[in-house]
Amino acid sequence: MSRRRRRIAPPAAPRRRRRALCRRCAGGLVLLCGLAAALLGCDRREPAATDAAAPAAPASAGATADAEPAPPDGAAEPPDAAGLPDAAGLPDAAAALDGATASPSPDGGVSDAGLPGSSAGCPDDMVLVDGDYCPLVEQICLKHHKEYEKDQARRESPYGGVEGSTSVSERCLEYKQPTACLSKKRAPMRYCVDRYEWPNRKGELPALLVSWREAVKACEGVGKRLCTEDEFNFACEGEEMLPYTYGFMRDATKCNIDRPFRQRELTLYRYERCMRHPKCKAELERLDQRVPAGSMPACVSPFGVYDLNGNINEWVVRPGRKSPDRSGLKGGWWGPMRGRCRPTVGFHKEEDYGYEQGFRCCKDAAPR
Repeated sequence: MSRRRRRIAPPAAPRRRRRALCRRCAGGLVLLCGLAAALLGCDRREPAATDAAAPAAPASAGATADAEPAPPDGAAEPPDAAGLPDAAGLPDAAAALDGATASPSPDGGVSDAGLPGSSAGCPDDMVLVDGDYCPLVEQICLKHHKEYEKDQARRESPYGGVEGSTSVSERCLEYKQPTACLSKKRAPMRYCVDRYEWPNRKGELPALLVSWREAVKACEGVGKRLCTEDEFNFACEGEEMLPYTYGFMRDATKCNIDRPFRQRELTLYRYERCMRHPKCKAELERLDQRVPAGSMPACVSPFGVYDLNGNINEWVVRPGRKSPDRSGLKGGWWGPMRGRCRPTVGFHKEEDYGYEQGFRCCKDAAPR
């Protein structure tokens, strides 16, 4: 008499392991969680950062990051009915990000002939930055915005200094002239920088909802690279080390800055995906206060680079740091933020993206 062998079912995988292996998306596709996170992005913010210019003026010690609050880390994006990957998953990131701009201006793309600056040793759509850069500056604020002064007084400690967190950005209305260079030696620099924010076309709105990694890939796709922190500084301030591209006094009529703040109410997708979802698209249109590239003639640096202050925060590379902390944001955006040359917001990770974040590219200049 033969005995029938009992089939023993394999032990069930622990719940944590099953959840970590995969999850089923709306379109029936199965994606690894790590890949899904990379494709969907996070549109997140973290605690406030301080001004990167060192040493800072005493009054700027409590400066906050140029970014608005957002949902807590790990907040899920709204369900995607299309179930398609974002621009980050497309083979040609440069072409994909072209969609993150508005239609060309009526001038149809006027030539840059006659504009300030020189393109010698650079492609025609770039400007040459050539001179001696001061790595360490002292910029002393003589007069702050009333909003900032009121916030400082509110948080003043009886023992000196200020205490507690704040959502008020440090806006300086006037700086002492001239800026002092505290470095023993200046560093010679020579490179090319895009005249306008990506896609570097006059009369078009700059790209937004772009991550640092997408920006790196887009610049590489057109034979350029993302600018470094120091390259942005020098292109913005020139050898005179100007706090703002146009001088020592803050002026909202010259650059797209100090517009009323609008609180974000919905989590946003990356640009291409957001345009496919009516609610996301409507929310972006409500928040958006960009102006076309080069449309504010006075918002130009000593080297002839436009919109380095305000309009859109620009991703840069922070040399010497490891992933995911190689990313920084420079220049400020249209809101009531610092919006000047030196500060760097450094708490946004490489995969983060936001409606106020874009970029421009740099490139080595041809030998003399």
